[in-house]
Amino acid sequence: MNKPFSQACENNKGPILEVLKPVFDKTKSVLEVGSGTGQHSVFFAEQLPHLQWYTSDRRINHEGINLWLKEANLTNLHGPLELDLNYVWPVNNVDAIYTANTLHIVSWPLVEQFFKGAATHLASQGVVCIYGPFKYQGQFTSASNEEFDRFLTQRDPLSGIRDFEAIEQLATQAGLTLISDTAMPANNQLLVFKRQ
Repeated sequence: MNKPFSQACENNKGPILEVLKPVFDKTKSVLEVGSGTGQHSVFFAEQLPHLQWYTSDRRINHEGINLWLKEANLTNLHGPLELDLNYVWPVNNVDAIYTANTLHIVSWPLVEQFFKGAATHLASQGVVCIYGPFKYQGQFTSASNEEFDRFLTQRDPLSGIRDFEAIEQLATQAGLTLISDTAMPANNQLLVFKRQ
């Protein structure tokens, strides 16, 4: 098997890192929910060597993630844990949770499960970083996002670009407060929530 590759991951990893650097400044451990190809985990673990970075995904994606991890051979990069939002998370407390391009792929009940998991497993003063496209007050931020949403819902009616306000409400219910919402390239956002 060849290493899986996402061009989007390559394009967005630099801008994401610039936001994560100060956010993860005093963080020791990060759980990445939905590591996908494994590209982000390798890049961020390399660039942020003070972090212990834990990859996770459904078992179907583990082989590809392991190919990236094996090649990188980083002592601060771990995983992949078997994490399916339908089930209990295989971790205790983590200082931070990072997820990219997941909430518009999974169903809304699984988005709710993501925040329940964060409420259960995030340490006091911990942060949750969510990267991806969002709607604001029901409006898409670009025509391309509207087109992307149409593609997603045709493929899976349970998926789709989420409303920022609904995400913030779930976060609030999970004891999280929004500390920043940064506009990113390709009409994406990086939301950072903190547990108070």
